[in-house]
Amino acid sequence: MALVPVVHLVLLVSATWLVTGTLGLGVLHRTRLVAHGLFPLGALGGLLLGAAGLVGIFAEPSVAVLPIGLPGLPFHLRVDRLSSYFLFVLGVVSAGIGAFSAGYFRKGEGAAPGLICFEYHLCLASIALVLIADDAYAFMVAWETLTLSATFLVMTNHRIAEIRRAGYLYFLISHVGALALLLCFGILQARTGDYTFANMRAQSLDAFWASLAFLFALVGFGAKAGVFPLHVWLPEAHPAAPSPVSALLSGVVLKVGLYGLLRTVFDLLHVQIAWWGVLLLVLGVATALLGVVFSTIQVDMKRLLAYSSIDNVGLMIVSLGVAVLFRAYGMTGLSALALTAMFYQILAHATFKSLLFLGTGAVLHATGERNLGKLGGLIRFMPWTAWAVLVGVAASAGLPPLSGFAAEWLLLQSVLFTPRLPDSVLAMTVPLAAALIAMSAALAGYTMVKFFGIVFLGQPRETKLNSARDANAWERLAFGWFAAASVLLGLLPAQFVKLLDRVTRGLVGAGIGGENHGWLLFVPVSAARASYMPAVFMLFFIACCALAWLLVRRFYHGRLRRAQPWSCGFPFTTARMQDTAEGFGQPIREIFAPLLSIERQLPSPFDTRPAYWVSVTDRTWPALYERIAALTQRAADWAGRLQTGKIAVYLTYSFAVLILLLMLVRRW
Repeated sequence: MALVPVVHLVLLVSATWLVTGTLGLGVLHRTRLVAHGLFPLGALGGLLLGAAGLVGIFAEPSVAVLPIGLPGLPFHLRVDRLSSYFLFVLGVVSAGIGAFSAGYFRKGEGAAPGLICFEYHLCLASIALVLIADDAYAFMVAWETLTLSATFLVMTNHRIAEIRRAGYLYFLISHVGALALLLCFGILQARTGDYTFANMRAQSLDAFWASLAFLFALVGFGAKAGVFPLHVWLPEAHPAAPSPVSALLSGVVLKVGLYGLLRTVFDLLHVQIAWWGVLLLVLGVATALLGVVFSTIQVDMKRLLAYSSIDNVGLMIVSLGVAVLFRAYGMTGLSALALTAMFYQILAHATFKSLLFLGTGAVLHATGERNLGKLGGLIRFMPWTAWAVLVGVAASAGLPPLSGFAAEWLLLQSVLFTPRLPDSVLAMTVPLAAALIAMSAALAGYTMVKFFGIVFLGQPRETKLNSARDANAWERLAFGWFAAASVLLGLLPAQFVKLLDRVTRGLVGAGIGGENHGWLLFVPVSAARASYMPAVFMLFFIACCALAWLLVRRFYHGRLRRAQPWSCGFPFTTARMQDTAEGFGQPIREIFAPLLSIERQLPSPFDTRPAYWVSVTDRTWPALYERIAALTQRAADWAGRLQTGKIAVYLTYSFAVLILLLMLVRRW
């Protein structure tokens, strides 16, 4: 048992973040003080929170009651192993983003630096409170504070109409989810009037009400996580926000939605039903495929990474669906395997995607460009950024021995066990998800090759790129932090899984770490079925690099031959003739054309300056949201007819409603 309860350490860090943000309001326009004083202080708070999360994984649950809120409704707080793990993730990500922000934020970002500091640290504190809330009231207060602070962060450069629309869309979708969460908690308390999570755990709902609560939770938390079809805010908000905010949204805020789903399904509800897992599996595969297909055809750096995050969230939802399926049939060991894959993906994605978003921020500050078609050759001028982004790209593409490979390998292992399900239909159809997951992983690798190649390799497509400056010391520190995390998570899966076992045992009563043989060999189930040695991959990679260096130095050292590149005999080549982002994504765009909404403008032979462009949009907008908007407008028009302006008509309405209520009360 810890000397100081973990919940008190979390409250201390949250209070530190709130004080840090409040100090930012006092020095709104003192950029250097905010950047080099307050943001590093917030990063230190992240380190402390990460340490507290680690302690919480090994400690017993700790609780606290804060005498704030409404009369008779204090804040109930609790830190258990599930919340401790997500607190650890929050600490790791916030430490790196805080360090990067110390070198990133400056004048000209839209809002005053001190105001950004306040909104950022308020967002961090609200996330921490969401993770430790132990009653619906405290949870919703923290949830709404998170939504408001994240909305203002998205709208940092609020003078641009497009950014204001992105913030409004995020705010709208989040509040649709919040209404669903209120209904979910209303069902979970089972008419007792007690909205503490302890009371909800004590209730035993039947299948109907449990399923209804699950569906409301899926809508509410899925909206925050970016699950299809509630993902529409994500590719709009990420490009609109500053890069550190985009990293926070992708690295942590999306995971808060996943935390809510895990808390509801495996903690507050005492039953898991097979069709819940099937629904999660279908939504996860659809989310992953939509995200990865759209990411391959993007020409905006941050929008590409936003859709890539949708892909990663889809894979996490697949893991959750498989875990629910196994749990529904009493296969707790395999359910633990799927949950382990999900937890591994959560931290792996939080680190490498934060690294990639921060890398785009460095590129954006150095060049002023987000359009891939205007970048290129930056590895010559920004080597620190390029090599750091290369680590993130390799991890995101699922290359061994980095974190992304270990996470996806665990997911595939869990899906390949689904033929053991006692339901023959599920046993035959669910393994098809493995093929779709493999295709998603391949397209993710394709996307990352496009992203890194277009931005950093080749020749500069614009002359101004020759004056690009590399990341500063604060930004390099953040790059090293996230790159090291991605490498260590990939090299030490056996040790990390032993940590995750403590979390999965708290949810399903089982873990998978017992079969590991030493620190070199990672065995998720049994050595006869599958094993993985990341150190071998690393040694092989190092050996290949060393051999290449020796051969080049031995046979080609000092030899240099300069010549024009071969361009089919055309002598006047320029950097604009390199492969473009549009050309890279064109094959994928044509393959999946039936699923996309594509508009093209072809050049006319009579144009003096011919132009060609292609616009690809998500069919979810016209198929779902535009129809909802039309129905809402019709309902509003119909309701408007009731407003006649005559007092007699309004009294008639009131009388009719009173009679109806009396009839209903009498019947009950």
